[in-house]
Amino acid sequence: MSTTTVRHPDRSGLAARVAATDPRDLAAELDALGCAMTPRLLTPAECRDLIALYDRAELFRSTVDMARHRFGSGQYRYFAHPLPEPVRQLRAALYPLLLPVARDWADRLGRPAPWPDTLDEWLERCHAAGQDRSSQILLRYGPGDWNALHRDLFGDMVFPLQVVIGLDVPGDDYTGGEFLLVEQRPRAQSRGTTTVLEQGHGLVFTTRDRPVRSARGWSAGQIRHGVSTVRSGRRHSLGIVFHDA
Repeated sequence: MSTTTVRHPDRSGLAARVAATDPRDLAAELDALGCAMTPRLLTPAECRDLIALYDRAELFRSTVDMARHRFGSGQYRYFAHPLPEPVRQLRAALYPLLLPVARDWADRLGRPAPWPDTLDEWLERCHAAGQDRSSQILLRYGPGDWNALHRDLFGDMVFPLQVVIGLDVPGDDYTGGEFLLVEQRPRAQSRGTTTVLEQGHGLVFTTRDRPVRSARGWSAGQIRHGVSTVRSGRRHSLGIVFHDA
């Protein structure tokens, strides 16, 4: 059995890294593009520890071969409960940072905002609705792998923002593999955004849509995300989703 050690960042230290994100800048960039980068959330050593978890099958509830399901090419694994401590802490620290944006977007789109003040309360509601499986994802891509445009929707209970954290060093550990965001704008051509995931940094992005101002007020701009083809090396990332499956 593997004896991989996972460093457990102390709660205050990890929360401080998340808190280093300026909420006003974050909200403005999400409004403009549907995605926004955070400061470094994980150290290089912590990233390597998370990558090492991929080969510990007992930590995961399922493994998805993307080519088999025509999702692209590559593989990802859903963590089982209980989550590894760094993943659990990140999810808990990021939720209150993103909650004001989620509520503001819901208000502009005239939608309900069912998200309570704490992640634990929200997850209780997800579980009561039958969504009780972990949705946290560790992804692995090799040369030629890619991820088709999609949305991470697992049921009626949906949090409108999620986060992906790069675990490798782009340009050194892999080339290609840019994060893709494609927005279908109301009565206009689609718009694409590409982002290079720097190691340890998080990219916050919309789960399914975002408010777009129109002549009639606010409309929902539908958005999907994916990953461009990895040209060389191996690329890993951690997906933080705030609703369970």
